[in-house]
Amino acid sequence: MTTIQTRLQAVHQRIDAAAHASGRPSNAVTLLAVSKTFGTDAVQAAYAAGQTAFGENYIQEAVQKITLLHHLPLQWHCIGPIQSNKTRLVAEHFDWVHTVDRLKIAERLSAQRPAEKPPLQVCLQVNVDGGATKSGVVPAEAMALAKAVALLPGLHLRGLMCIPEPAFDFVAACAVFSRARGLFDALNAEGLALDTLSMGMSADLEAAIASGSTMVRVGSAIFGGRHYPA
Repeated sequence: MTTIQTRLQAVHQRIDAAAHASGRPSNAVTLLAVSKTFGTDAVQAAYAAGQTAFGENYIQEAVQKITLLHHLPLQWHCIGPIQSNKTRLVAEHFDWVHTVDRLKIAERLSAQRPAEKPPLQVCLQVNVDGGATKSGVVPAEAMALAKAVALLPGLHLRGLMCIPEPAFDFVAACAVFSRARGLFDALNAEGLALDTLSMGMSADLEAAIASGSTMVRVGSAIFGGRHYPA
């Protein structure tokens, strides 16, 4: 068994335990393996261990991997910031995007999504804890943005994503994640029929699951520490 296989098993055990503790079935939470900065060999090792959904932050790096691994039935999620000059790459190559935080980006993704591809699955990134340097729509503006994105052709609005600042403990993390869950519920109450709450990473997935996360984004706990280029 490879190291990646072992780590994947450990992460699944954490997800199962957290779901059980919250009275939720294990299959209520999807694992997204964050493969940024890791090569195709790592992705293939994770795929061999049963992982099919992968998250990437750096769009051009991701497109190279997607192209090289096109023969595998993988699902690719863009979880990094999107500049206007990168929307075409996202629209043409990814299956999901978690980081839509303004209408202009959504409109470009809609216009540039190839007609022969299924709709691009979209989550709105919400700045739930008000971090001044954080991306994300502020909660007060999320309803209007969600309603506008839901009308765009070539896109399918699935839910919300958040990346809060690290919390001091489990209770504090749950308090922040619960704000995202409350907004998610409010959007659904308006008839938007969302099903995805993308929140929780290697360090805080238990708190995220306790707060209602349906998708956790885990990188280092699967692939190990990252080495960023200088």
